[in-house]
Amino acid sequence: MSSSIPDSQLGLTQSEVQLLRQHQQIALSQAGSSSSRAASHASSQGRLLLDPSSLQALSAHFDRLMYSIQQRWQALSQQTQTATQIQYDRAGNAMQMADEEIARFRAILREIDELQVEFDKVRRIGEIVKGFKARVEHLGRRI
Repeated sequence: MSSSIPDSQLGLTQSEVQLLRQHQQIALSQAGSSSSRAASHASSQGRLLLDPSSLQALSAHFDRLMYSIQQRWQALSQQTQTATQIQYDRAGNAMQMADEEIARFRAILREIDELQVEFDKVRRIGEIVKGFKARVEHLGRRI
């Protein structure tokens, strides 16, 4: 076959050759080409078909494949950006909520401190009242 070359001359690994053959078959079947049988025949002999129509079909197939990969990559990139933004927003909201809770806790602590001061004042007033009461009782006994 003059329009095919041995697989060994491609410089590819066996799995890469298999993948190339698979894509050539897909490309030729999508193109509705009669070269599909010729490609199968060449493949069975350890060769890869290289006629112009086969190469054109393979090129168009790889163009479609690359476009599909780019579209998928863009979709995944967008999904990643969206997920990252959502997590960033959640983290920001969590930090804001934490800051609000800290501020609320500090306000509660201030109120507790104020109540403690008031409690100390009431206790001191109670002690003063007890002192006055004791003086009055003492004066009442003197009289």
